[in-house]
Amino acid sequence: MKAIIQRVSAAKVTVGDELISSIGRGLCVLVGITHSDTEKDVEYISRKLLALRLFEDTAGKRWQKSVKDEQLEILCVSQFTLYHRLKGNKPDFHLAMQGDAAQMLYNSFLKRLGKDYDGAKVKDGKFGAYMQVHIQNDGPVTVELESPVVDSKVIKDSQTKVNNCNEVKQPESTDIDK
Repeated sequence: MKAIIQRVSAAKVTVGDELISSIGRGLCVLVGITHSDTEKDVEYISRKLLALRLFEDTAGKRWQKSVKDEQLEILCVSQFTLYHRLKGNKPDFHLAMQGDAAQMLYNSFLKRLGKDYDGAKVKDGKFGAYMQVHIQNDGPVTVELESPVVDSKVIKDSQTKVNNCNEVKQPESTDIDK
């Protein structure tokens, strides 16, 4: 799971002429979901997003406060294009999770943010729609956050080590035992 996080003075999402969501000061988060993402990725991105210190404190010291500390708003926008590969000059999106599964995980992410923070302060666009995202970037500040990729070889090696540790070894016989 990947998030492009922008500190904003204001942001809004429209579809055609219809205003879908808008926020004042806070974060606009573009969210990409890949085919291997799970609830663990949702938890990681949510936790990191809410703790990320992108705001100054009352003394003006930068990078001291999180969106949660400041009780600011978050506008999330699903964006499958974050998981692209270029084939020549043409983008390919086969790494992005498709349709219903992506929407379910995205909705899970929104619910998690609402549960861990304040659901009234978490807004979103319209999943799967052709949206216009209006961002008034503050700073500008833009940060990329990606959940850790777990390599299947590392998992297999770790499991082998656990299995080897769990094996009960029989003590070798000694001359005393005979």
